[in-house]
Amino acid sequence: MDVYRTKPVVSTGSDELDNKVGGGIPLGSLTLIEGGSHSGKSVFSQQLLWGSLRDGYRISLFTSENTVKSLMRQMDSLNLNVQTNLLLGHLRVYPMEVSKSQEEALESLLSAIKSEAAKERDLIFVDALTPFISGSPAGMIISYFEQCKRLCSNGTTVVTIIHSHAVDQDLLVRIQSLCDAHLRLRTENAGSKLIKIMEVAKIRGASKNTGNIISFEIEPGIGMRIIPISKAQG
Repeated sequence: MDVYRTKPVVSTGSDELDNKVGGGIPLGSLTLIEGGSHSGKSVFSQQLLWGSLRDGYRISLFTSENTVKSLMRQMDSLNLNVQTNLLLGHLRVYPMEVSKSQEEALESLLSAIKSEAAKERDLIFVDALTPFISGSPAGMIISYFEQCKRLCSNGTTVVTIIHSHAVDQDLLVRIQSLCDAHLRLRTENAGSKLIKIMEVAKIRGASKNTGNIISFEIEPGIGMRIIPISKAQG
């Protein structure tokens, strides 16, 4: 492990946020981030990505949500600049699309993930898996998570983002049981504005108690800003 790596966890780069998620997600965790559209899933995963790059980890991101340019623009707007990391190769970004059958596309994605893990990438993010699994057989989806779990047992950290509507509740419960960490996001009305809520459903091996429920806003130029629950409800 390189000497400039400072934390044995997937960190957000914010002590306040890390404390809310049990001190950070332990490295080698299979992590699921799920929620509805516009609930803050990508923003939180980008915060994790940025924090981990800052701690010296090598990351590969497979994205169905962005091009490289749009990702850079989005992260810049959140005050999460990763351009230098991209130029140095610490961050690799692979835009992806389902141009063949979902089964073939998912197999291709798994092969690419395994290839990146073999190149000793520390963390692999998939944002989002949704187009690869919507309406797919349960066995195929479970197989994806089982294969990712094997990579995690060898030290790679895999973070997968899905939309809650992508799978039914029974299958979601099975996926959750396979994962070491599970974060669930949603949007709620708070008076005249919408706020984002993150529920820390599970973090296996967390160094501290998890914060369970986190309410936050996304401010342009600033990024995620935690709101006290009492204020969010007021």
